[in-house]
Amino acid sequence: MPLVPPYIESLQPYVAGRSAEDVRREYGLERVIKLASNENPLGASPLAVQALRENLERLNLYPNGGLELRQVLARQYDLKVENVIAGSGSEGIMSNIIRAFLCDEDEVLTTEAAFIGFRVLAESRGVKYRTVPYRDWAYDLVALAGQINERTKIVYLANPNNPTGTIFTKHEFDEFYRHVPERVLIILDEAYFEYATDNPRYPNSMHYRYDNVITLRTFSKIYGLAGIRIGYGFAHEELIRNLLKVKLPFEPSTLAQAAGIAALSDREFVHRSLETNARGIRFLTESLRGMGFEVVASEANFLMLPMSGERQAAAFVQSLLEEGIVVRPLNAFGLPQCVRISTGTAEQNERCVEAIRKIAIQEEICK
Repeated sequence: MPLVPPYIESLQPYVAGRSAEDVRREYGLERVIKLASNENPLGASPLAVQALRENLERLNLYPNGGLELRQVLARQYDLKVENVIAGSGSEGIMSNIIRAFLCDEDEVLTTEAAFIGFRVLAESRGVKYRTVPYRDWAYDLVALAGQINERTKIVYLANPNNPTGTIFTKHEFDEFYRHVPERVLIILDEAYFEYATDNPRYPNSMHYRYDNVITLRTFSKIYGLAGIRIGYGFAHEELIRNLLKVKLPFEPSTLAQAAGIAALSDREFVHRSLETNARGIRFLTESLRGMGFEVVASEANFLMLPMSGERQAAAFVQSLLEEGIVVRPLNAFGLPQCVRISTGTAEQNERCVEAIRKIAIQEEICK
C-alpha cells in the first residue's frame, strides 16, 4: 500500500497569481500593478484595521471559534446562531464541507473551469469530480440538473462565478432546484455577491433558504481582508452542527474575527469600494471592447477576456508582465485561451488600458 494515496500524488495544487514583488524583481521594474487576484484596490476596511489594533493584546488567549461573529451575523440576517458558521475564508469552510459530507463512492458535480480552489479540495478527497460545459460562459443549470445521478452528493455553484464573472438568476436556480434530490448538497459560493446586488436579476440566496443549500461568503473581496482569512456560511442547523464537528476548534483567529465583525459595520468603505469597482468595470469593458477584445459581461470585480487561442493569451499575459501589469492566465482553471483582469483604482485601470493598447498595436494580439 503506497504511503501517499494516488489521488493525492496526482493532485495539482492551487497556484496563486504572481506577486508584484516577484514581477518587479524578475523584470527590473520600479513599479508593478497587480490586477490578478481580485483584491480590493482600496485596501482593507479602516474599521477592520482599527479592530485589529485594538485586539493585539488578546493574542495570548485562545479564540472562541468564531462565536461572536456568528452571533453578529445571526442578528443581521434574522437567523439562529446555529444556522451560521465562521472559518478561515470561505475556502476553509469549503474544506470542512468536503470532510464532513463526502464518502468514498460519492461524486461532485459542477461546471467546467469552476473556481480552482474548490476543484483542488474536492479532488483531494479522492472522489469523482464531474463537470458540464459552460453555456455563454455561465453555468448551464439545465445541463447540470440532467447530470445528477444516484452518486451525486455535492453540486458546487458560484454566483457570481469565478473566473467568468457571470451570474444565474433566481428563476434559473428555482428551475434547477426542482430537479435536485434532498440528499444532494448544494454549495452556493457567493464570494462576490456584494458586487452583484444592484443587478435586479441577481438572486441573493438569503431571500430563499433551502435545507440542502450551504451559502458561503467571505471578507476577502469587498472588505479587503484577504490577508487574514475570514469567511462565513449559512445553512440548516443540522448541516452546521456536523460542520462544527470537523472544523478546527479555534478557527478563525481572534484578529480575523474582530476584523470581520468591524468590517460588517463599515458601510462607507463598502459603498466606496462598490463605486470604484463599478467605474472600473465600465471603463475596462468599454476600453477593451473598443480595441476589439471580447469581454465577458461581469457582475464581479474582474473581467474575463477569451482570446483566439492559448498562444495569444500567453503572449498577452507575458507582454503585460513586461509592462509591469500582472493579470491572471487561466490555464490552471482549464481555460488556457482566457485571461482574467481584476479592477483596480482609476489610475491603475488607466495604466492597464494604456499597456494593453500598446501591446495590441504592436502585436495585433486581440485578433
